[in-house]
Amino acid sequence: MSYIGRFAPSPTGPLHFGSLVAALASWLDARAARGTWLLRMEDLDKPREQPGASGAILRQLDALGLHWDGPVLYQSTRTAVYAAALERLRARGATYPCGCTRSEMMDSALAIDGARVYPGTCRAGLAPGKMARATRVRTTNEPIRFADRVQGEIAQSVEEQVGDFVLQRADGVIAYQLAVVVDDAEQGVTDVVRGADLLDSTPRQIWLQRLLGYATPRYLHVPVAVNAAGEKLSKQSGARPVDGEPHAELLARALAFLGQRPPRGLTAAELRDWSLAHWNVARIAPVRALAAAP
Repeated sequence: MSYIGRFAPSPTGPLHFGSLVAALASWLDARAARGTWLLRMEDLDKPREQPGASGAILRQLDALGLHWDGPVLYQSTRTAVYAAALERLRARGATYPCGCTRSEMMDSALAIDGARVYPGTCRAGLAPGKMARATRVRTTNEPIRFADRVQGEIAQSVEEQVGDFVLQRADGVIAYQLAVVVDDAEQGVTDVVRGADLLDSTPRQIWLQRLLGYATPRYLHVPVAVNAAGEKLSKQSGARPVDGEPHAELLARALAFLGQRPPRGLTAAELRDWSLAHWNVARIAPVRALAAAP
C-alpha cells in the first residue's frame, strides 16, 4: 500500500517551534517513503480559532519548503460526514446520551490525559429529570495495544483509564476523537506522525476505528517540545512564531531535536535534501517530551 501521511494543525495561532517539529517529522517520513503528504485544518472548535491562523500556517509551511499534496481539507466543511458516522455508531448501540456536567464528575478519578474518568453514570439511561447534553461511546476494559514506531509498545484500557468518552459535546460540536478517525479513514491515511501529547488519545481512536470498520494506520509519536519550565510550547505558554528565524537555522534546530545530524552550514534547500536522504526514525528519542534549545 502506498504511504499516505498528513499534518493536521489546529488554527489557534501561527506555527511555533513545537508544531514545526511535528510538521517536519510528518513531511520527512512521507517524502522519504516517496509517499503522499496531506494537509488538514482541524478547525471544528471555532471559539479557539485565531482569525488568520490557517492562512499563516499555510504560508509558513510553504516558505519552509514543506509543500503538501492536493487541496487542504477543512474539518469545518465536513460536519455532515461526522454526523453520519455518529449516526452509524448510534444505530449499532455503541453510543448513549449523557446528561452529566463537569462539576458532577469532579469526584471521579483523574484520567490518563488529566481529565476525569467518566464513571458511567448515564450508561444505563438518563436519570429522571436529566436532559441529554453530550453523546458518549461505550468502551470496554480490554486493553487496546499498538506498537508506536518511536515510543514502543503501548497498552491502555480505555474504560478504566478514560471511561466512555464524548463524541458530540454539549454545544453540538463533534469531538476531535471522532472527527480525526473519520478524516484519516476517508483520506486513506496509512501513517500518522504527530506529537506525543496525542499518544494517550490513540487507543480511543483505535477503538472508534474498530467500531466503524476502519483500518488502523501505523503511528509514530515524536517528543513534544517543552520550555525550561517543562511546559509544552504553545500559544498559551508564550511560544514564539517561527517567522522571525532564518529558515536554515530553524530547520537545523528542528532536525537536531528529532535526533538527525545534518552537516553545518547547509542552506534550507540543502537541509531538506540531506534530511530526505538520511531520515532515520531510530534516532528520535523514545521519550514523550524534550526541552527545546533556546
